[in-house]
Amino acid sequence: HITPEKFYVEACDDGADDVLIIDRVSTEVTLSVKKDIPPSAVTRPIFGILGTIHLVAGNYLIVITKKKKIGEFFNHVIWKATDFDVLSYKKTMLHLTDIQLQDNKTFLAMMNHVLSMDGFYFSTTYDLTHTLQRLSNTSPEFQEMSLLERMDGFQRHFDSQIIIYGKQVIINLVNQKGSEKPLEQAFATMVSSLGNGMIRYIAFDFHKECKNMRWDRLSILLDQVAEMQDELSYFLVDPAGLVLSTQEGVFRSNCMDCLDRTNVIQSLLARRSLQAQLQRLGVLHVGQKLEEQDEFEKIYKNAWADNANACAKQYAGTGALKTDFTRTGKRTQLGLIMDGWNSLIRYYKNNFSDGFRQDSIDLFLGNYSVDELESHSPLSVPRDLKFLADDGPSGLCNK
Repeated sequence: HITPEKFYVEACDDGADDVLIIDRVSTEVTLSVKKDIPPSAVTRPIFGILGTIHLVAGNYLIVITKKKKIGEFFNHVIWKATDFDVLSYKKTMLHLTDIQLQDNKTFLAMMNHVLSMDGFYFSTTYDLTHTLQRLSNTSPEFQEMSLLERMDGFQRHFDSQIIIYGKQVIINLVNQKGSEKPLEQAFATMVSSLGNGMIRYIAFDFHKECKNMRWDRLSILLDQVAEMQDELSYFLVDPAGLVLSTQEGVFRSNCMDCLDRTNVIQSLLARRSLQAQLQRLGVLHVGQKLEEQDEFEKIYKNAWADNANACAKQYAGTGALKTDFTRTGKRTQLGLIMDGWNSLIRYYKNNFSDGFRQDSIDLFLGNYSVDELESHSPLSVPRDLKFLADDGPSGLCNK
């Protein structure tokens, strides 16, 4: 419900009388009841609030206007947010100069660009930000806490990962020669310097091992980590809530962009874990393999290929590479051609139009905060020759 002075967000659950009131002038947020909604308010349906953001014109409220049911998890419905609206707290833009108006328009375009990306999920009854195992091990007080603050530094990063997830098995998939070689060597050296028994490091040159379409050789890596994966186990709880087994750690795989090679390996590790779980539950007989379940295998592979495409579109601006293998289990000539095409598009976007997308993500995540009092707009900073082809704003990432 919208009035010139306030936003009224009404809870639509049966029997609910709560109303969240957001003052458009003071930005104060209070809780009230339905009878306080003015009859003159303009009413429209929404499915949730994504958050607020401060731009040049002032604060904006981001609301979910469309949703799609994806499935259910323990009888909790999981939704995908498919459309949004960005509502200004300000009633007019008369307080802005022409330059500020243009900057505000650009920032709004950046926000809408991020919101148009695929991959916003939510549940009104279940916490999607924590694993089931972690939630089972926490106190009610913990569930009231905010997310852990991001920590800097290699050692502190892994310390935090061990606290959250347990043992770490690092699988580094980068090339062990050429331009990627120094990165592999540096990663190996830093892990070795930690001397932490909770961290294991495995280097697997994906491209070398799988050259000439020999993707069957990925079994070399799976065999190498099979015993480690069995040790890490998985989280299993019975219908009464009794924990039967816990997951002791995770695989932390990476390549250069952590998109294409990484997704292939993660899908294979996930399949092996799922197969063990289904065998334990009696869904599969001992010795039966998921690959033999044709209908399920098709669903499984498509889910991982779709996941790869969603991540890649957010990060690189194109669909993922190598999804022919993820989707079908085979590397094909057509897949190679599509990878070449996507690689060309990535090269162009990363070199000539990546600024707008990256700046949009930084704005959305709060890495850059808009200050309407800045004497010089970061969107009007002169750029040298190498940036003339860039279609996006510059200078935001360093703010």
